[in-house]
Amino acid sequence: MTDTAKSEFVFVPLGGVGEIGMNFALYGYGPPKQREWIVVDCGVTFPDAEHPGVDLILPDIAFIKAQRDRLRAIVVTHAHEDHYGALSDLWPDLRVPVWATPFTAGLMEAKRQEEPGSPKIPVTIYKAGDRFEIGPFAIEAINVTHSIPEPVALAITTAAGTVIHTGDWKIDEAPTLGGKTDEARFRALGDKGVLALICDSTNAMVEGESPTETAVSESLRQVIETAPGRVAITTFSSHVGRIRSIALAARDAGRQVLVLGRSMKRVIDVSTELGYLDGLPAFLPEDRFGFIPRDKAVIILTGSQGEPRAALSKLARDEMKNVALSAGDIVIYSSRAIPGNEKAILQVKNALIDQGIKIVGEEEALVHVSGHPRRGDLRKMYEWTRPKIAVPVHGEAAHLTAHASLAAMSGVREVATVRNGDVLRLGPGAAEIVDKVRFGRVFKDGKLVGTEEEMAIGERRKLSFVGHVAVNVVFDDRAELAGEPDLVAIGVPEKDTEGETIENLLLDAATQAVQSIPRQRRKDLDLVAEAVRRAVRAAAEDAWGKKPVVTVFVTQ
Repeated sequence: MTDTAKSEFVFVPLGGVGEIGMNFALYGYGPPKQREWIVVDCGVTFPDAEHPGVDLILPDIAFIKAQRDRLRAIVVTHAHEDHYGALSDLWPDLRVPVWATPFTAGLMEAKRQEEPGSPKIPVTIYKAGDRFEIGPFAIEAINVTHSIPEPVALAITTAAGTVIHTGDWKIDEAPTLGGKTDEARFRALGDKGVLALICDSTNAMVEGESPTETAVSESLRQVIETAPGRVAITTFSSHVGRIRSIALAARDAGRQVLVLGRSMKRVIDVSTELGYLDGLPAFLPEDRFGFIPRDKAVIILTGSQGEPRAALSKLARDEMKNVALSAGDIVIYSSRAIPGNEKAILQVKNALIDQGIKIVGEEEALVHVSGHPRRGDLRKMYEWTRPKIAVPVHGEAAHLTAHASLAAMSGVREVATVRNGDVLRLGPGAAEIVDKVRFGRVFKDGKLVGTEEEMAIGERRKLSFVGHVAVNVVFDDRAELAGEPDLVAIGVPEKDTEGETIENLLLDAATQAVQSIPRQRRKDLDLVAEAVRRAVRAAAEDAWGKKPVVTVFVTQ
């Protein structure tokens, strides 16, 4: 039995605070050594050039894994990858029930069927407006607006009070899919008393209020109607409302729609099953695209972030079998650049511009609006809920600081500065960081998941900068070289500034290193290997200015 007198309500982020993405929040209730837990969201982030070969980056959940017997459930707020994408990899270590909306559950199952070996995760379906209990937590799902179907905020109540976890949200007075953010319910919770608001900070540095999706749809309609040739529109694959708006605009303009990209087709399949795309004409088969006039075609496709294997990148490289763009066509970026992707996006845009294709982005027309609250939206949320404590989350340091300042100016008495791994006591008493727990990142690399050391990410990064040289030295029974050493250099330049072949220079260095060792000492194979390694690295530095990774094999 939980000792209520000693029980505390705590918030512990293991991802998503101090960074964009990889959202993983823990809520605990009970005495410090006997807390019961729930997880809210279980997301990924994506690798960059610092993580060569890595597929996904996941939160390190060792802290809660060690307390799995007191973990009661995982509740997912919506189906963006940074909120649910780590489930298939991390759930086997936790094995607790998962609560998700129908759309999220549908995408989870579709992904599972595409990925052999993915676990079958038990899912309990809930919807906005539902109330349910998990251990000591009474949870209510509240409808919000975001850039995906069925997003919710969660009101999480214990004996210590009610916390509102907003998830990703914004205020949209004219959404194209789903209902508005439920102002009445947030106000009612504020009237009852809100202990803490754990709130999205992504756009906390952007002044004003969010434009509506309906306004974006109308702007896209105008571009499509006036375009002289083909129109290709790239957007986030999960943005079903945007996909629907584009398809309706194309229909009204007398155009047919082709969809490109596996992830977008997966989302469309799930959305169709749930009725979100009812009333739309059938999408055009890819092999029929070449038979319709240029001014009758619209393409909705993946690749807004410059992903090299996505449909837009392939179009930019003219690598698609049945589909191509030509001079005079238009590509609309109905999306925002996720920080870190700017260079890749620009490369794709330049490749399209070189072909005479016009690019239309946010600078040219209202073709996108973020799914996150601007400062005006945040002020309204604080007006509605009037929390005792504000906890900015879902953002980098600059976003969190801007949000904290806004919360203080909105009259919140306690504004908590929290980062991943902090144990924030929300109640009873004043908000206070009472502990620090293990947090960090693990890496999905092919079929394996592990730390940077376990996955050899550091070594791989080094190889990507300086290459690798393998040398094989063989001695006969008299400790003389049994022929010239074998040498293979990978990722090393072919010639130096004098035109000398670098492999030959490295081979000469290896041979000379062996010959410089007295024959009686060559029986120490480790000594020989180290001498050759040093000589090859020194020769490479002299010829190239860099020291490759060198592996030496010596046999007798």
